[in-house]
Amino acid sequence: MRKFLIALAATTALSGPALADAHGGMTIVETAVEAGTFTTLVAAVEAAGLVETLSGEGPFTVFAPTDEAFAALPEGTVEGLLADPEALAAILTYHVVPGAVMSGDLSDGMMATTVNGADITISIDGGTVMVNDATVVAADIEASNGVIHVIDSVILPPM
Repeated sequence: MRKFLIALAATTALSGPALADAHGGMTIVETAVEAGTFTTLVAAVEAAGLVETLSGEGPFTVFAPTDEAFAALPEGTVEGLLADPEALAAILTYHVVPGAVMSGDLSDGMMATTVNGADITISIDGGTVMVNDATVVAADIEASNGVIHVIDSVILPPM
């Protein structure tokens, strides 16, 4: 567990100044906007009508896919989702867990129920933390209403 926490701390420190700084006064949405690497996620949150919710009191834990994660989806997927707010909201809420879940709270094999209602599975192998099939690349980015963990791919709820 110690090696895991050290690895997460190192990846957070390497993720750049915009993410490494404390964001205690900003909401999850404001923190994502400031980071500059979540423009697709922010656009999706806006299109799904979730800005007010994710700017609310919380706390929330968001497993946030980067712009590169959205770009890796098949061509036309993002545009199709932006045109279907209901489907988009179902996918986005699958990335959100109620409460502030810090990296130290995670354990191998842990399951968490998302705001979507479906479960995600956390796996830990050495210093690598996975959420379903996505790798956590930066952790514990605190906001006034929760925490963000950056992931390298978009996770999809079970159909």
